Amino acid sequence: MKKVLVVILVAFIIIQFFPIDKTNPPLNPGMDFLKIKKTPPEIAKIITTSCYDCHSHETKYPWYSSIAPSSWFLKNHIDEGRKNLNFSIFSTYEPKRQAHKLQECIEMIEKDEMPLESYIVGHSDAKLSPEQKQALINYFKKVKEETERAMIF
Repeated sequence: MKKVLVVILVAFIIIQFFPIDKTNPPLNPGMDFLKIKKTPPEIAKIITTSCYDCHSHETKYPWYSSIAPSSWFLKNHIDEGRKNLNFSIFSTYEPKRQAHKLQECIEMIEKDEMPLESYIVGHSDAKLSPEQKQALINYFKKVKEETERAMIF
């Protein structure tokens, strides 16, 4: 039993030498969703608090992002989040893709799939109240409709 614990401790120490890259890509405000869609401040605050850590280039890494293997899980989660939706580069999406991403946002919020429970555990301020959920859904629907209307003209 003692040998097993020593092996686990040594392995834990060794994996600390393989940190994640916590460098956020440079920001271009002209590409950011909140700026290009002129998001009202109260909605922008909700989106920033509940979405931007995983879905933008403005990730704020928590203390446990320096401890492997949790850091690896976290980095993978952020990479996947940015791949699926990145508010920091929203203007680079074609209008049809923007509308599709907004529809996905609506569905994820309606189904309580976002923000993830695992994220809320460490970020209680990211938990959406029923009023915040409805405000986001209404806002994303409005922006989606505006985007679709612009595609027609």
